[in-house]
Amino acid sequence: MNVRMHASTVAGTVAAPASKSVMIRAVAAALLATGRTVIRNPSRCDDARAALTVARALGARVAVRRDRVTVTGGLAPVGTPLDCGESGLAARLFPAIAALGVSEVTITGRGSLLRRPLGLIEPPLRQLGAECASTNGHLPLRVRGPLQGGQTEVNGALTSQFLTGLLMALPLAPQDSVLSVCGLASRPYIDLTLAVMRSFGVTAEHEEDGGFRIRGNQRYRAADCIVEGDWSGAAFLLVAGAVAGDIVVTGLDPASTQADRRVMNALVAAGAAPEWNAVPGGPSAMDGVRISRADLCAFEIDLTDAPDLFPPLVALAVHARGRSVLGGAERLAHKESDRATALIRMFTRLGGDVRREGNVLVVAGGHRLAGGTVDAGGDHRMAMAAAVAALGAAAPVTIVGAECIRKSYPDFFADLATLGACCVRLAARSS
Repeated sequence: MNVRMHASTVAGTVAAPASKSVMIRAVAAALLATGRTVIRNPSRCDDARAALTVARALGARVAVRRDRVTVTGGLAPVGTPLDCGESGLAARLFPAIAALGVSEVTITGRGSLLRRPLGLIEPPLRQLGAECASTNGHLPLRVRGPLQGGQTEVNGALTSQFLTGLLMALPLAPQDSVLSVCGLASRPYIDLTLAVMRSFGVTAEHEEDGGFRIRGNQRYRAADCIVEGDWSGAAFLLVAGAVAGDIVVTGLDPASTQADRRVMNALVAAGAAPEWNAVPGGPSAMDGVRISRADLCAFEIDLTDAPDLFPPLVALAVHARGRSVLGGAERLAHKESDRATALIRMFTRLGGDVRREGNVLVVAGGHRLAGGTVDAGGDHRMAMAAAVAALGAAAPVTIVGAECIRKSYPDFFADLATLGACCVRLAARSS
């Protein structure tokens, strides 16, 4: 699918998509729980669907309804490979869970996931009693348990997703465990993991030295949970409002542990002045974030713990007068694309000025993008960044391969259109 975006003014109210980060963790916990878990406001993106597919293959019974998903737990692999689609979280979380069983399980995936590194999970799983073998550090990955527990070191510098898998699996191991963590990246995502675990009745203690102590022989209890709104997806909507309109985004939790809540800091620094507003019929006094077009100025922010904010914030920075600096660019090398390079290439093609200086991206903004044609390269966040940047461009922007948004936010273009953006779907050969 190709999409042509025209400069537009956006207005109205839109609900944030459900968080795939919360959804996938809830599915994993429900698989491990005794009884029937109800997950309300489920994410329906491709990554969430992949997590449900993996849960079924590991023995869970899953029923999908319009407004909820029910998962009856029970770890009993059926013998089929675990197809994680293109979900990096699923591929790094479920190996430790699969290692709780005694059967050999193969974890595989598709597309860009096959190029993403997974070798770092092998030494910890082996030291904790499981067998584990990747394919030259990549998928397919074979694991066989049972995971016993014990002590090991986890390298968290590249991603915290391996650690999430161990934290969720080890409470069911027969022995207590101690995890030493080297270079923890994206601490907020670990806080999110611990919060989901607590809601299912299990705990892990975060030590002062940065490691974790996990008591074995715990039990996950089935839960009735609501998936909160996704700050990662909502960041693009909020940038759209700051660039081109007056909108309210509902369903976001101001106290969320999601790392990408930091988009609010960037918006304030850029002069966009987002406000928490009451929404008629909303569940709380701060149910919606209102944001309007502003005279945007350059800003600086460190995104080491929130690397998924680079695409929307580069789209914001190209519309902000002056030199914006976004730190933490080394975290972008192993995403769905090499995002630092992809962002520079894409925005240069559209007439922007984005370059890398060591560990930062520098954006010289404040002039209108020229427009043009860009290829999303299979990266959902690149497609969405191009779309919101196009709202203030001098000429239309055509996004090739825009269907990749299904990975995290399948209703993205529909939601933009609801707000008044001019999004035109084209035949695949159009440009």
